[in-house]
Amino acid sequence: MARKKTVTRKKSKTVAKGKDTSEKRSASSEPLHLEAILHALSDAVRLEIVCKLDAEGECTCATLDGGRPKSTMSHHFKVLREAGLVQTRLDGVSHRNSLCREQIDQAFPGLLDAIISAAQ
Repeated sequence: MARKKTVTRKKSKTVAKGKDTSEKRSASSEPLHLEAILHALSDAVRLEIVCKLDAEGECTCATLDGGRPKSTMSHHFKVLREAGLVQTRLDGVSHRNSLCREQIDQAFPGLLDAIISAAQ
């Protein structure tokens, strides 16, 4: 009986020399949804990330990881980005994260302040 061979391909990233690699990964321009924000903040790690970003401003992933595995932190940042809470700026090999405070405060005034103060 013949075995089927499965081939998976990874997407490769190529960067031309001299090209500016600073780019932003953030939530789309779609409106923020309260359910997505509350879901993202229902996890203690993600809430900790948001509180730290609020207190310190833009931080690298390494500053925010708390010794957790990189794959776990990637998942948490993805959830936060998709909810519209965080944007990630690529700066060479560093990922710099910042809180999307203006957009959140505009859509849901006082929500982020209430959640952060309750978490402390």
